[in-house]
Amino acid sequence: MRQPVDLLVFPRWLAPVIPAGCVYEYYALAVNRGRIVAVLPAGEARERFSARETETLETHLLMPGLVNLHCHAAMNLLRGIADDLPLMPWLSEHIWPAEAKHVSHRFVYDGTLIACAEMLSGGVTCFNDMYFFPEATAEAVNVSGIRAALGLTVLEFPGAYAKNADDYFAKGLAAHEALYGKPRLSFCLAPHAPYSVSDRSFERVATLAKELDLPLHIHVHETRDEISQSLKEYGMRPLERLHRLGLVGPKLIAVHAVHLDAQEIAQLAACGASVAHCPTSNLKHGSGIAPLAGLLEAGVNVGLGTDGAASNSRFDLFEEMRLAALLAKGSTENASAVDAHRALAMATICGARALGLDEEIGSLEPGKVADLCAVDFGALRLSPCYDPVSHLVYAVSGDEVSHVWVDGKARVKNRAFVDLDVGTLTALAAAWGEEIRST
Repeated sequence: MRQPVDLLVFPRWLAPVIPAGCVYEYYALAVNRGRIVAVLPAGEARERFSARETETLETHLLMPGLVNLHCHAAMNLLRGIADDLPLMPWLSEHIWPAEAKHVSHRFVYDGTLIACAEMLSGGVTCFNDMYFFPEATAEAVNVSGIRAALGLTVLEFPGAYAKNADDYFAKGLAAHEALYGKPRLSFCLAPHAPYSVSDRSFERVATLAKELDLPLHIHVHETRDEISQSLKEYGMRPLERLHRLGLVGPKLIAVHAVHLDAQEIAQLAACGASVAHCPTSNLKHGSGIAPLAGLLEAGVNVGLGTDGAASNSRFDLFEEMRLAALLAKGSTENASAVDAHRALAMATICGARALGLDEEIGSLEPGKVADLCAVDFGALRLSPCYDPVSHLVYAVSGDEVSHVWVDGKARVKNRAFVDLDVGTLTALAAAWGEEIRST
């Protein structure tokens, strides 16, 4: 008698990510109660399982859902508001003033919901967010069905969300208490950056990280100016300051990490820290090219992030895979510096590992949550296909994503949302555009 399951997927190819470097052809994946039951040859799957629902994807590759290790989801409502600027003028002269005028619970909910739709349509099933009003982000996550790590943001200066660092802490901890245990939600402590957070606040962050057992999500060494400013103000580079304050360890997710010397790379490796590599954002702001090959060679866990759509303009993690691999090759003059399988791992299991979620997501293994993404290779420009993972990294964009499941539930099917209405979201974005443009 065949075993009943909820879902059987029969793709042309299956890239499990673990075991590393594997691609299976004419395999199947079985899902029951939101978890992967088996990955096995298609013929065996038909003999062993009876599925309530079957998806036959003859020209597709099935892979884990992508993990966006760093973004500010709601900031997609500010996409294009100020481009072609270095980071600090962009922030201080344009973004922070716009946020002071417009950020609210409604802004964050609407912007995050639109961002969730964009990410799901591009195969992202989990994102690590750093923004204000985390309860609003959680509401959008609940409606969209995506998975998220909510950042409990800390800054020193006042804004629409909080009036000072103590207020940020109080509101973040209240959100953690209210939302802890909710489906598809996890948390990070998210002090913004060394240039915007005091020693006193960082010390409190370090204490809370131990008490709550949470990752630390921090922008660090994004620009040379950040480092120069730290040397003038503190007499040390930002990473050294974080180390002395007790924040550099296995829970650290160092976002950007563009300007690192050999000693700092070795330090990150030795302490088991992770890096969220955001190549498009780094290039767009002229911040530089992160030493990805050196980080990987040293053994640092590196995941990929898009950053916010205001600084990247897209939530396309396929583009981040491609760009990360190409920049590593070009900057080292070594074509094998980051191969396609390594880039795919960075966008999946490595991001999950940084968030402490690698036992649940990031690869297609029995027992893990069924966060899945199917990519259609049927287009003429993707034919013929000799190496599907190479195609995935170097030829595919998020537009080729056809199906997405989170917790085993379909969120995108045949390139259409199952639960979200595109027209409603488009009108919502347009309304925000008019409101922001008029002020």
